[in-house]
Amino acid sequence: MSTVSPSSPGISRPLSPPDRRQRLKAIVAGSTGNLVEWYDWYAYSAFTLYFAPHFFPDEDRTAQLLSAAAIFAVGFLMRPVGAWLMGIYADRQGRKSGLTLSVALMCAGSLLIAVTPSYQSIGIGAPLLLVLARLMQGLSIGGEYGASATYLSEMAGRERRGFYSSFQYVTLIAGQLVAICVLLLLQAVLTEAQLDAWGWRIPFVIGGALAILVFRLRRGMAETHSFEKARAQGAPQSGFLELIRRHPRETLTVMLLTAGGTIAFYAYSIYMQKFLVNTSGLSRETASEINAVTLFLFMLLQPLAGALSDRVGRKPLMVGFGVLGVLCTYPIFSALATTRDPLLAGVLVMAGLVIVTGYTSINAVVKAELFPAHIRALGVALPYALANTLFGGTAEFVALWFKQAGIEQAFYIYVSVMIAISLVVYARMRDTRQYSMILED
Repeated sequence: MSTVSPSSPGISRPLSPPDRRQRLKAIVAGSTGNLVEWYDWYAYSAFTLYFAPHFFPDEDRTAQLLSAAAIFAVGFLMRPVGAWLMGIYADRQGRKSGLTLSVALMCAGSLLIAVTPSYQSIGIGAPLLLVLARLMQGLSIGGEYGASATYLSEMAGRERRGFYSSFQYVTLIAGQLVAICVLLLLQAVLTEAQLDAWGWRIPFVIGGALAILVFRLRRGMAETHSFEKARAQGAPQSGFLELIRRHPRETLTVMLLTAGGTIAFYAYSIYMQKFLVNTSGLSRETASEINAVTLFLFMLLQPLAGALSDRVGRKPLMVGFGVLGVLCTYPIFSALATTRDPLLAGVLVMAGLVIVTGYTSINAVVKAELFPAHIRALGVALPYALANTLFGGTAEFVALWFKQAGIEQAFYIYVSVMIAISLVVYARMRDTRQYSMILED
């Protein structure tokens, strides 16, 4: 069948899917940019223990972390806005355009954090500028997830879509891992006083510089066949009303399947570094090392689980995560709270991350397979961002609030209950591997 090329009005030519070499090139380009975006996002969390006193002085450690976690959560408030605006932009102007815009915003946010003076220098202006930077980064990452998940899923072939799309979380985790490795490197080459005083600014300078390079890289990426075909055929325009009116069930499904997965991911990865210091009593250096090793192993698991989903389907992996998450979260966190053995702590954290892999490895492709091409970026991004704002972005704040209130175990129960809610959705939904809306190949 022949269609009209959007770049050549009036000239009819066939739009053929990319070959294997083109797929690999596009996936590498998309994944590299995704890594830098998430490094910039996670650098905030990795260095919170060092920069919090500069923005929130004269408080105890838990109170400082609570204030910093609140701003981390504020950044998530912009994610639905970014998902809405940039999801529509990526559906209308192309996945490449959406990805290019998102990395530009992330660059600006990182550089702003790097140069913001301390509270002692400009008073309340310091935390206000920190909030502004996180709002910019939240807008960026809200659009990044949907455009990236859509781009990688559309570029991957039908038979290996689970494998290739899993690289979104490989690079997401790699971004977090690079942030932790930068922390470990700075801990090794700088004194504690230097890192506390000014060394914490270095990772944000690095993030801004890398984002500039990614901006240039993304401008040369190929557009997906799915987007070109939808635009050439005159599909309905993407928009909030179109999403809610035509795809309400899929939108709610994405929100609910994300809820348990995102809070489990943030609990075992982002919050875990602080938990090991603030509850288990391990040193900051030891907690960072455990975080780095377990995240590296977790990253390696993603393509293996993605490839498994191409063979057995997406649903068995999600159900497995739900069942094990409900049964094991409370025992794992309870054991971590009382251990002082770094090796045992690492094993327990890794056990939790293995369970979470059933969600992280395939969640992007599952969401992309639920929506048609003309509204796919918005459909993936907006309900995901809403769930992240409500649950993922507030995970640290809720955990620290429960700890400050003297009922830390309530957080373990909270995570388990949210996973149980998502498990109900996993058990009831159709397997998207068999009923995919990505039709081009």
